[in-house]
Amino acid sequence: MRKSLTSIVVFLVVILLDLSASTYKWSAQADKKTAYVNEAIFLNYVCEFSDATELYTIDFNPVQDNEDFTIKLLKESQAIKNSKRVNTYEYMAYVKREGPISFDFDIAMKKTTQESIESTTKGHYDDSVRASFISVPMKQLALSINIKETPSKLVGEFALEVKQDIPKLNAYQPYHLEIEIQGVGNFFNIAPVSYIIDGVKVFTQGVVLKTDLSQGGEKGVWSQKFAFVSEKSFVIPEVAIEYFDVKSGKLKVLTVDGVNVSVEKSVYKKEDLLDIKEKKYLFYKKEFLYFPLIFLVGFLMAKIKLKKKKPQNSQEKLFFNSIKETTSLAKLCFLLVNKDAKKYEELISKIDSKEITSLKKAKNIVSKSIL
Repeated sequence: MRKSLTSIVVFLVVILLDLSASTYKWSAQADKKTAYVNEAIFLNYVCEFSDATELYTIDFNPVQDNEDFTIKLLKESQAIKNSKRVNTYEYMAYVKREGPISFDFDIAMKKTTQESIESTTKGHYDDSVRASFISVPMKQLALSINIKETPSKLVGEFALEVKQDIPKLNAYQPYHLEIEIQGVGNFFNIAPVSYIIDGVKVFTQGVVLKTDLSQGGEKGVWSQKFAFVSEKSFVIPEVAIEYFDVKSGKLKVLTVDGVNVSVEKSVYKKEDLLDIKEKKYLFYKKEFLYFPLIFLVGFLMAKIKLKKKKPQNSQEKLFFNSIKETTSLAKLCFLLVNKDAKKYEELISKIDSKEITSLKKAKNIVSKSIL
């Protein structure tokens, strides 16, 4: 009788412990059942526990990029709601092909064992015990979506803004143009714009992309700056950027209009400039009476320690710092064109013709012209 009573008590204790153990339940949802190729799809996964347990660790990370889709993490959080632990995982998915697709990612629920708890509470430091878990591998709830084809890889909602100079210049004066695209969509599919114009040197600062991931997709700004330099008038051709508008379900075009840039010819010809320099040189050469004075000035300057002049105004300092921080010859050329294309024409030409291939050497030449 006593043995039977003991068995019943043990059985009841086991049941009570089992009933008091933490349980969990997963839920999953997508914000759409049908989507276009490269359209942003919001995926939301929630794990709700029966209490505020801290015994479980969730191993769930579907972030990846493969031939079928790209998954990006939007937000991951853990909170206590109504005395229950809730883990939330939010992702953005971009599918690269048409047809049905199912998201059923792997997941593992890891629970700390009783030995681990006792090891921690009793102050034991046996790593083999403390690190013990009961791991339960499982599949996440499947989310099926039908993907429709689009006539363009660029998908979203976009608006274009073009910033440009007045198209009337002097010879070798740079003409600036900036293309800016704002909106929501897969900005990473916007190809860099390239201009090739006969008789015109085209400098670009490269693409600048600033985006923030949101529930509606990637929201941001894509921009690219250009500087065109020529000694004669030229035409910048029109550029068309196609994209698929998800709201209207239609193909649309962002158009950067062509520009006729009028360039006034220089008042001097190269031959005239050479003649002026040569006459100036001959003038000083004939004035032998200046030699003693020049010698005396040179002697005095050699005795006096002179400090190198540094950029005096804020614009010169900014330019000087920009030159020091630039990381490529292409970016250096862009800075020089913006500052004074005529002044640095010789250096730009040497870089363009590969006569100068060292960034350090080019920086030194510019720095000497500033100081």
